Amino acid sequence: MAFLGDIIEDIRCVFERDPAARNVFEVITTYPGVHAVVAHRFNHVLWSLGIKWLARFMSGIARWLTGIEIHPGATIGKRFFIDHGMGVVIGETAEIGNDCTLYHGVTLGGTSWEKGKRHPTLGNGVVVGAGAKVLGPIYIGAGSRIGSNAVVVKDVPDNSTVVGVPGRMVPRQSDGVNEAREAMARKIGFDAYGTTQDMPDPVAHAINCMLDHLHAVDSRLETMCTAIKEINLEFNVDKLPQLDSCEISPVTAVVRDTIKEKAGK
Repeated sequence: MAFLGDIIEDIRCVFERDPAARNVFEVITTYPGVHAVVAHRFNHVLWSLGIKWLARFMSGIARWLTGIEIHPGATIGKRFFIDHGMGVVIGETAEIGNDCTLYHGVTLGGTSWEKGKRHPTLGNGVVVGAGAKVLGPIYIGAGSRIGSNAVVVKDVPDNSTVVGVPGRMVPRQSDGVNEAREAMARKIGFDAYGTTQDMPDPVAHAINCMLDHLHAVDSRLETMCTAIKEINLEFNVDKLPQLDSCEISPVTAVVRDTIKEKAGK
C-alpha cells in the first residue's frame, strides 16, 4: 500500500509543478519523468529484497525507454518530480528527500571509485536546475535551489541558492530590502523586472545597488527636512516634481531608459 501511495503522490505533484499538465491520463501516459520514478520505486523494492540483477536489468530498460538513469539502490522520498528528464543520472548511494524537483540533464554523481557513500543527499524541497551537476557525498540543505548548469561539490546550507562553476552561494536579502527596492523602482518609473536578489547577473546587481542608493538618499532627505521643520527654520519648500512615467525630467528619462535597455540585454 505504501508503494502505491507513493506513486499516487508522485502523479499528483505533477499538477503543482507543471502548468502544462492537464489530466491524470495524460500524465500517466506521456510523462517520462513519471515513468522513470514509477519504475524506480518498483526496482528499489527488488534491490531491497536482494534481487539486484533483476533490479539493474529493469532499470536499464527504464533508462532505454525514458532517457533517465536511476540506480535502483538510490533512495527517493515522496512527491518526487523529474520535469522533461532526458539525461538525468542518479547514482546508487544518492538520497533524495520529499518534494524535490529535478530538471533535464541533472547529474547526482560521485567523485570517487571507493565503495560506500559517494553520491549526494538532497534535503526536502530541493530544486535542481537543468544541466546542474551535484557531485560527491555532500548534503544539499532543505529548500535550496541549484541553478542551471551549476557544478556543486560542497555542502549547501538550508534555503540557499547556488549558481556557477564551481557552485557559489548567492546571498539572499531580507523581504524588507526587496520591498524598498520595488517601491523606489516604482517611484522613478522603472520596472525592475528580472532584478531579484538571487540573480547573479552584474547588470541586475548594479541596478539593485542604484535602487538601494536612491532609497537611502530619499530617506536621508526626508529625515533632514523633518529635523529642519522641528527647529522652526525657514527654507525653500518648493514641491518636487513627480517621478512617474509622465512627469520626469529629460535627464531622468535618459537614465531610466538606459537602465531598461541594459536590463533587457
